[in-house]
Parts: sequence; structure tokens; C-alpha cells
Amino acid sequence: MTTTAVRRPRTWVFPLGLLVTAFLVFSLPPYLGLDPAQSRIPAPTGWYYPVLVTHIGFATLAMVTCALQIWPWLRQKHPAGHRRTGRVYVFAGAVPASIAGFAIALAAPFGPVAAVSNVLLAALWFGCTVQGYRMARARRFGEHRRWMVRSFALCMSIISNRVWGVLCAVVLTPQLETTFGGSELALGQAIAGITTWTGWVLPLLAAEWWLGRGRRRAAAQR
Repeated sequence: MTTTAVRRPRTWVFPLGLLVTAFLVFSLPPYLGLDPAQSRIPAPTGWYYPVLVTHIGFATLAMVTCALQIWPWLRQKHPAGHRRTGRVYVFAGAVPASIAGFAIALAAPFGPVAAVSNVLLAALWFGCTVQGYRMARARRFGEHRRWMVRSFALCMSIISNRVWGVLCAVVLTPQLETTFGGSELALGQAIAGITTWTGWVLPLLAAEWWLGRGRRRAAAQR
């Protein structure tokens, strides 16, 4: 990423860092021992668990470097460090994490609705990140910034996914015996289907609103 990347979020850089740290501290421990029995996701045998752990590892690096990318101090005082961190985000974070995410989405045990959502999320994250990098290489920094804002929203959508998961569980679990006929599988797939879609669609819509607001504000100042 370049020195023209996101300029506004000064007031929430520190809270975002705390949120990312808290999320990783909670989410990573079951996978550090590389024991499939500790996985929070029911892992089919074979290739799924190693690819899941690969996805988690790259996604962790993506989240940390993505948070650093919107830190104004790093961007303004150390632009070279900002660019290096951006390359790490692209090539050792978002791109490999999205490729691994695409693979596990096809085999995840959460039903077809969640699978379609996760496939689209992986494809969009990959596409927005690569396009943002291409724009930076072409020195089209305004377009680079817009694509990387989208990549940021998709990267951090895993956090909102968990928030929606808790809310959906609270609302839908009491309906287990009625709406879902006592089927815990149907309940789980319904929760997964809702949270996977809302998890990334709402942050992406918010990012588009933010980008459109900035463009309208700039046009009004001309």
C-alpha cells in the first residue's frame, strides 16, 4: 500500500488494534498445537485440516498487517515501512489466505448457503487485494486506495461474522424444536448461512458507503 491509503480512521486505529488482538487471542489457541481434535470447526479427515490451519496462519498475518496499514503514524513517518508491510499483507497474508479459504469453503461442514458465501468472500478478497496492488504498481494511488479499503473490509469481516454468529445463536436456538424440527444440524446450518453472508456483505457495503461519502465530499469542495 502507498502513502495515500486510508487517512481518516485515526480515532479508531487503537481500538481496532485491541479488537484484532482480542480476536486472535481467543481464536488461535485451539490451532497452535496442530491437533484436529481441538479445532472449533468440525474437520473432515484428509486434506481439510492442514488447509484450514494454513488459511488461519496466513489470515492472522493478514489481519495484523492490515491493521498496521491504516496506522497514520506508520504511513506518514515511515512510508517505506508502510510499503513493505503492504507487500507482506498482499503476498504473505491476503492472497494465500483467500486461496486456502476458497478451498476449505467448498468442503466446510456448514451447508451450501454458507459455502456459496465463503467462496464469494474468498474470491472477492483475492480480487480486491490483487487489483489494489496492481493500481499501486501503476501509481494510480486513488484507485489503489479504494480497492484496498474494500480488501480491508473483507479481511476484517471475520470479526463481524463472529458477532453475528452470537446474535443469531441467541435468537434461533430457542426455535430448535419448532422452526428446525429438533434438528441441530439444520439449526447450525441456518446460523452459519446467515452469519457468513452478513459477516462480509455488511462491512463491504459500509466500505462502499464510506468511499462514496468521501468522493461526494471531495466533489463538493471543488
